[in-house]
Amino acid sequence: MNTEKTLVQTKAAIEAILFAAGDPVHILKIAEVLGETRQSVEAILHIMKEEYDADENRGIKLIIMDDKTQLCSKPQFGEKVLAVLEQRRSPTLSPTALEVLSVVAYRQPVTRGVIEQIRGVDSAYTLTNLLEKGILEECGRLDVPGRPILYRTSESFLRIFGLTSLKDLPPLPDEMEDAQITMLEGLEQVVEEA
Repeated sequence: MNTEKTLVQTKAAIEAILFAAGDPVHILKIAEVLGETRQSVEAILHIMKEEYDADENRGIKLIIMDDKTQLCSKPQFGEKVLAVLEQRRSPTLSPTALEVLSVVAYRQPVTRGVIEQIRGVDSAYTLTNLLEKGILEECGRLDVPGRPILYRTSESFLRIFGLTSLKDLPPLPDEMEDAQITMLEGLEQVVEEA
C-alpha cells in the first residue's frame, strides 16, 4: 500500500466506491483506481468486512464474492428497506425451482437434458423462470450433436443465498452424490454413442 495513503483513507475510498456503485464491483478495478495491488485491496476488504460484521449498530455489511465485492443492507433490515423503497418482496422460490437450482449449482455447467434426467421430469418452464429472474444464466453450448445450451448459477444466486462462492455450498449426502454420478455416467455414455 502507498505510504502516503492511510488505511483509514483507503477504506473510506473503497466504501465510497461501493456505496455509489450499488452493484458488485471487481476488486481488480478498485485496485486499479486506487493505485493499489489487488492483494492489498483484498486485505483491506477483509478488515472492512470484519468491522462491519462486528458492529451490530450498522445497517450494512460488506460481502466478498470471488473477484467482486459489494455493500448491502443487513438481512434484519430488509423489510424496512423494502417498505421505504415501496417495492414488493419477491416471491419465494417453489420447491421445484429449488430442486432445479440445486442440480445446476452442484453440477454446473449442465444441460437441460441432464437436469431433467436427474429430476425425472420436464424442467423447461422452471428453467425459463430461473433464467428470467437472473438466478441462472446460459454459459455456452455442449460440443455434441444438437449443441444443447449449458446453464450455470449467476452472481445473483450467490447474493440471494448469502454465499461468497460455490465452495460454500453444503456437501451433498453421499447417497445423493452416488446416485447422481451414476446417472451422469449413463448420460455421458449415451452422448458418446450418439
